[in-house]
Formats: sequence, C-alpha cells, structure tokens
Amino acid sequence: MNEAIRALLERRSIRAYTDQQVPDGLLNAVLEAGLYAASGMNTQSVRLVAVRDRETRDLLSRLNAAVMGTDRDPFYGAPCVVVVLADPEIYGGWVEDGALALGNMMNAAHALGLGSCWIHRARQVFDAPEGKELLKKWGLPEPLRGVGNCILGYPACAHPNPAPRKEGRIVKIG
Repeated sequence: MNEAIRALLERRSIRAYTDQQVPDGLLNAVLEAGLYAASGMNTQSVRLVAVRDRETRDLLSRLNAAVMGTDRDPFYGAPCVVVVLADPEIYGGWVEDGALALGNMMNAAHALGLGSCWIHRARQVFDAPEGKELLKKWGLPEPLRGVGNCILGYPACAHPNPAPRKEGRIVKIG
C-alpha cells in the first residue's frame, strides 16, 4: 500500500500525552503541512499560532474548558497546541480552509510519529473578550476567528485501533 494512503488510514486521535515537548523540526514540518493545505481561490487566509509556552497553553486550556462548562483539560495533557484561525473578511470559506489546515497537520503529525487531535471551541474562545485580548497580544488582527485547535505531542498510550467503518457511506454514479 502507498505510504501516504497508509498514513491517512492509520491516523487516530490521541487523547493521552507525555510531557515531552514537540521539537522545533517536527513542529515546523507540521506547521508547513498546515500552510500547504488547499484554500479557496488560494486566499491563504489561515493563520497558525503554535503554543508551547506552558502558561499560555494552560490559559487556552482553561478558556476552552470554560466554554465546555468543566475544569478538566480539554487538551488531554498535550504540551503543544496549534490554534487555527482564519479571516472571514478575506474569504467566505474560512471555516473550510481552516479545517483543511487542521487535517493536513494531523496527518503530518501522524506521519512524523506524533499524536494529534482536533479540539473544538476555538471559535467561542476567540470570539470572547479574552480571546480578542490574546489576538491583540500576539499582534494578530481582530477579524480573525477561531476554527479549531490541533493538539500535538508524543502519545502516552498505545495507538488505538480504528472503529469499524459504517456501511453505506459511499455512492458511486457511473
């Protein structure tokens, strides 16, 4: 089987991480994969914010957990969070563009031996005053909206087996 197809079929969301930080080289490769995701009309409106600073990572975790109404870590202990933002004023398909970037990064992470998982609620976090303050602190424009968070790190558990695929989800015409 083709190596790229194998990586796509074997990637799973990881929900337990070691404390070992993602090294620069691997993080840069994952981020580059995100930047090379397709974007509508090649607008490239997606912005990626890689957070390895523990204080900022924990703040993002608390803000995300507050949206969920819990105090547990929604980032499952992952030491690195890539916040995916996009500008709706540049392109109406900003959510889809951000989703493609997230998918590319998760697949790249798996291919490099890292674990990853898409964590929702970035939109609520960055639409709130605390999120707008973070954008300002990071020197990013306020129109940016959250699409999702890609957590990254080394898995602290065995790679999960895939759930069985549901039947009847493909229709071929012709």
